[in-house]
Amino acid sequence: MRNNMAYEECTVVGRNAVLEAYRSGKTIDKLFILDGCQDGPVRSILREARKRDTLIKFVSKEKLDSLSSHEKHQGVVAIAAAYEYATVEDLFKKAEEKGEAPFFILCDEIEDPHNFGAIIRTCEAVGVHGIIVSKRNQAPVTSIVQKSSAGAVNHIKIAKVANIADTILKLQKENVWVYGACGEAEKIYTDMDFKGNIAIVIGNEGKGIGQLIRKRCDFLTKLPMKGKVSSLNASNACAILVYEALRQRDEN
Repeated sequence: MRNNMAYEECTVVGRNAVLEAYRSGKTIDKLFILDGCQDGPVRSILREARKRDTLIKFVSKEKLDSLSSHEKHQGVVAIAAAYEYATVEDLFKKAEEKGEAPFFILCDEIEDPHNFGAIIRTCEAVGVHGIIVSKRNQAPVTSIVQKSSAGAVNHIKIAKVANIADTILKLQKENVWVYGACGEAEKIYTDMDFKGNIAIVIGNEGKGIGQLIRKRCDFLTKLPMKGKVSSLNASNACAILVYEALRQRDEN
C-alpha cells in the first residue's frame, strides 16, 4: 500500500506546530531555533528534538525569516520529512480500527492554505476519519497549512486522489452516502441524516462544488442564510456541518 503514497516536502513553522509534529511521531530532520531563545516552550521543543537526535541549529532572526518565508515563526522552524499522504483505503481502515462508521470530508479544490488548515483542525477535533483532496487546484500541505491547523495535520489522514467525482462513485460502492454542501440545495443541513457511513463534500471558496460532483452526490444540503452575504467561508461551513454530523452520530 505504501507504494501508492504521495509525498510532499514540509516546513513546519511556529512553536505549537513543531511541538505537535514531534508528539505525533513525525520525523524532523532539522530544527532551527532563534539564537538566545530559551523560554519554556522552546525548552520543551529542544527536549523532544534531543530525544530523537534531530540536528539542532541556533540561527539569526533573518535566517528564520528566510526559512519560514516571513511567516510568524515565533523563533522556531523545523524541516520535516516529506509529508506522507494516505490512501482512501487507509481512511476506511482508520474507521474500522476505531469501530466506527466511516466519516470523511472531501475537499473540492480548496485553494486557500489557511482555509485548508482550518478544515483539517476542525475535522481532527470532531473525529473525522480522514480528508480526501484532489491532485488538481488544491492547497498542498505546506507550513501555512501546518500552522493554520495548529498541528492537527499530524493527527489526521489525508488522501490525495486524481479525481473527486470518480472517488465519490468508489465511496458509494462501499455504501457511503455522499452529501454536497451547495447553496442551491433545497434542504438545510439539519434536515440531513448524517448517521452511518457518510462523506461530506466542501466546495471551492469561489466556485463551490463542481457540476459533475453535485450530480454524483446522493444529497445536496445548504446552510440557511438570512443576511446579505450569500455564503460562508469554506472552513466555517465545514465546521457547522461536521459538528451537526457529530451531534447526530453521538445520539446513536
